[in-house]
Amino acid sequence: MRSIKPFRSALCATVAAFGLSTAALAQTTWDMPTPYPATNFHTENIQQFANDVASATAGQLKITVHPGGALFKGPEIKRAVQAGQAQIGELLISSLANEDPIYALDTVPFLATSYAEAGTLWSVSRSAVEARLAKHGLKLLFAVPWPPQGIYSKSAVATMGDFKNMKIRSYSPTVARMIELMGGQPVTVQAADLTQALATGVVSANITSSSTGYDSKSWEQLSHYYDVQAWLPKNMVFVSQKVFDGLDAGTRDALLKAAAAAETRGWKTSEEKTAWYIDQLKQNGMQVQPPSDALRGELKKVGDTMTTDWLERAGADGKAILDAYRAAR
Repeated sequence: MRSIKPFRSALCATVAAFGLSTAALAQTTWDMPTPYPATNFHTENIQQFANDVASATAGQLKITVHPGGALFKGPEIKRAVQAGQAQIGELLISSLANEDPIYALDTVPFLATSYAEAGTLWSVSRSAVEARLAKHGLKLLFAVPWPPQGIYSKSAVATMGDFKNMKIRSYSPTVARMIELMGGQPVTVQAADLTQALATGVVSANITSSSTGYDSKSWEQLSHYYDVQAWLPKNMVFVSQKVFDGLDAGTRDALLKAAAAAETRGWKTSEEKTAWYIDQLKQNGMQVQPPSDALRGELKKVGDTMTTDWLERAGADGKAILDAYRAAR
């Protein structure tokens, strides 16, 4: 019997080791590129989402967040997830506007200018965004808005004529079109490159949120912020449908529950932090003010023009969404 015990001990050790290796193999790790700094509220919300997923799955699904465009730049993220270079990613919905006008809806100027209106707009357009992502093998998980968009500049702006030939940072096709209608020159600059673009004079004005203005320390190059509240663009988090389908049912359920919680938390945080971001701009010396009546009226006309243009491009699907939004307001 003594000669059998060592054999049994070795066998048990082998079985235990096999069990551990099987558990290790069962663990899934996803890479998640994001375009924004680790300290941005979107990224913080995503990191909490990743933590929630890991906790709910007992570590069997781990999402590694790569902020600040470190793994892939913003324009590369959708393609990277489609190609399997990353499993999950985040990007600005309107950055895909050249693919389909539905993606541009939340950047149509002055269509939805409050969190309540933005929430209504999302509720009537979400299924359309999901359907378009599905055509490319992607599954929407959640979306969170930025604070309302304002205008930063190096000098005072009283009317739209003051934007003539001004180089203004753009982050999507819709924003570029607005800048053109304002008489300015759109220059595409990703969020991760904005600080350098301002410092080197690539742009001298910027249409973005108080959040991005804070992240990029806009007060170091720009002096004025006009709180025009033009629109609330959203970032979306999406996953490869193939990768999602490869998860077991329990893990899929945990992922979707964490995503729903992240969307609710993100909207709440965005709204709560808006006033804080604006206060930070003031404390750092920026002149924060509403637009003049003249400028507000001129910008509203730009918004009306762009709404008409969007409807022409979006066709029947777009009209149905816009009709549903107006009926729900």
